[in-house]
Amino acid sequence: MATPVALLSESVLGWSIFTIVLLVIVAFCWVYIRKYQSRQESEVISTITAICALAIALITSALLPVDIFLVSFMKYPNGTYKEWAAGNETRQQIEDTVLYGYYTLYSIILFCVFLWIPFVYFYYEEKDEDNSNKCLSVNDDIMTYMNFYFRTFVPLESPPNQNSTQWEKVQYLFEELGSSHGLAALSFSISSLTLIGMLAVITYTAYGMSVLPLNLIKGTRSILYERLENTEDREEVEHQIDKLKAKCADGRPLSMRDRRNLQDLEAKLQVLHRRSRHLEIAERTCCNKVGSALRPMKILLGVFFILVALLFFVTLFISNLDKALHSAGISTGFIIFGTNLTNPLNELLLALQPVFPLDYVLITIITMYFVFTSMAGIRNMGIWFFWIRLYKIRPQRTQPQALLFLCMILLLIVLHTSYMIYSLAPQYVMYGSQKYLLQVRYPSQGNHSTAVTKICDADAPEDQCTVTRSYLFLHRFWFFSTIYYFGNWAFLVVFLIGLVVSCCKGKKSVIEGEVDADDSDVSDDEYVH
Repeated sequence: MATPVALLSESVLGWSIFTIVLLVIVAFCWVYIRKYQSRQESEVISTITAICALAIALITSALLPVDIFLVSFMKYPNGTYKEWAAGNETRQQIEDTVLYGYYTLYSIILFCVFLWIPFVYFYYEEKDEDNSNKCLSVNDDIMTYMNFYFRTFVPLESPPNQNSTQWEKVQYLFEELGSSHGLAALSFSISSLTLIGMLAVITYTAYGMSVLPLNLIKGTRSILYERLENTEDREEVEHQIDKLKAKCADGRPLSMRDRRNLQDLEAKLQVLHRRSRHLEIAERTCCNKVGSALRPMKILLGVFFILVALLFFVTLFISNLDKALHSAGISTGFIIFGTNLTNPLNELLLALQPVFPLDYVLITIITMYFVFTSMAGIRNMGIWFFWIRLYKIRPQRTQPQALLFLCMILLLIVLHTSYMIYSLAPQYVMYGSQKYLLQVRYPSQGNHSTAVTKICDADAPEDQCTVTRSYLFLHRFWFFSTIYYFGNWAFLVVFLIGLVVSCCKGKKSVIEGEVDADDSDVSDDEYVH
């Protein structure tokens, strides 16, 4: 039995590791936001909001490995429970703590996505307006918006007094959330929001998994070649402008078509001049020289990432095929217990169990891989509303509204990440590295029974294996599981399309995304200086 001193030491060590990880996450978020943030348009409130939202997304994504670790840590490798986890009450307390952790972090995500980030977004949009009653108007808008959100996404009963104020309605809704049926309503709300996260995963994560490794492998174009090509284009445009201006040398006005062509050519020449300046700066920077020196490492990293992406693709396809062949169908949400087809990633995690803590390291890497490929997809695609491009994500030139959108999308993606990882390794996500003792009788030896250690699966006794809270949370509503199942097929299709598109594309420019025709000279000067 562990002594109090040993337990205290483990607790202190655990909190120390948690504090270090938290500080690393916050530091990474600060560096990432500051890297892409526009220096001229930066706002304190939008910067803090973006950093906090990104940190919440990363912390929430780390909850699944913690959930798996805790249910696995309750048992010894021989299948017996540890002394402190032998009682059902102790295990139930740990399970409830993890479940409340899910509810807390997911509720914070709901708060950020539906209240805090929209408030900061519209506050930034309206900050220059002269409105003497701005504070009163903002408070009324917040109360109305919160009431609309809970009425739409959280299925609770209506207030008894329909003539009450907005604040009284919000108070009543929070009281309902604290009641016994409030958690079920909150679960439904989070599951509804996860559907939006599924769309973001299909759009951005699937594309990011293909574009990130291929960009590392292909690299960028030569700066010298780009400068030569840019000079030739600039001379050609200047020649065309001179030809058009020669038509009006004798005082005759240009036709409407020639004037329009002249304006387009002058705008194109301005862009080429800006490209020339950016290429000169890129040629002088140390980052370009360091990038050239690290080129072999980038290729190896890109090969590794594409192999991981292909592994995920094959694993997800097998998992979905398993559900299609062996589940009870749509009415049960395509739920299966255990695996009927050989799942490579699930088998790899189970094989790493004897070597602590390789399986937990791998599941953490998988989780972070989804988050960072999603960030790469958003960075390469930008923020879109159907076919309309709203914002671009570019170093030192990203608008505050775009950063808020980026963090909101990442929060939505994190909500769906747990189901994606469950689809990749269903048995491991359900039970972790737990084992149990099975009594096997041998008739040839006079019905003598022997205890055999087995890996936890759907056939294990309920009191011998503890299911993760993540699994129970994912399958609370069968119809959401059905939609997620079809979303996985859409994810596979989009990944293949993104892979083909990324392969057909040539090398990126070394100043990719830094110069566009719709950029202003002010933003360009900001970057140059």
